[in-house]
Amino acid sequence: MVKMYELPPLPYAYNTLEPYISEEQLQIHHDKHHQAYVDGANGILKLFDESRDKGVDFDLKAKAKELSFNMGGHQLHNLFWQNLGPASENGGKPTGVVAEKIEETFGSFERFKKEFSQTAITTEGSGWAVLVFCKSTGRLFILQYEKHNVNLVPRWVPLLVLDVWEHAYYLDYKNVRPDYVEAFWNIVNWDAVNERLESWIASTY
Repeated sequence: MVKMYELPPLPYAYNTLEPYISEEQLQIHHDKHHQAYVDGANGILKLFDESRDKGVDFDLKAKAKELSFNMGGHQLHNLFWQNLGPASENGGKPTGVVAEKIEETFGSFERFKKEFSQTAITTEGSGWAVLVFCKSTGRLFILQYEKHNVNLVPRWVPLLVLDVWEHAYYLDYKNVRPDYVEAFWNIVNWDAVNERLESWIASTY
């Protein structure tokens, strides 16, 4: 049996992020939308395996792009769930190496927050705001990922991601994306962000 992708459980209960993300919003986002990317990726892997076993050709260009889209959605959502947590324990300003790098790159947390928020708010259509770290320069950068798989930069590891597809916030915030982005800052798990940055700095890649 070839191993397939699985939807990971959330690291907290569905109502943990209230009032900033409702239980209904989170459950639909995780159980329906994230599951759809997992199912999409697995369906393409199954197609690959079956077509190779039978020697049947298929549209590689289309399926490679589709796999990239679904896998990007799966991986980014995994990261998104991890960089959130209950407001009683999270939010506020970061500490540790992330705080140091933010100060070095942006001059202040307030400036970083403003730039990240504007990046999220102005993402066209469906996409993500992403804080990445460049090991070559030691700098942080803020990127927009279109959909799930466009504008990625190799070796710029994502540290903090914010899903700004409408499915991430429409039940709670309707079409007012700025309110959702502002609410996000109350539930950022900076400890998780620090762990990713420290691990990436220590890696040999």
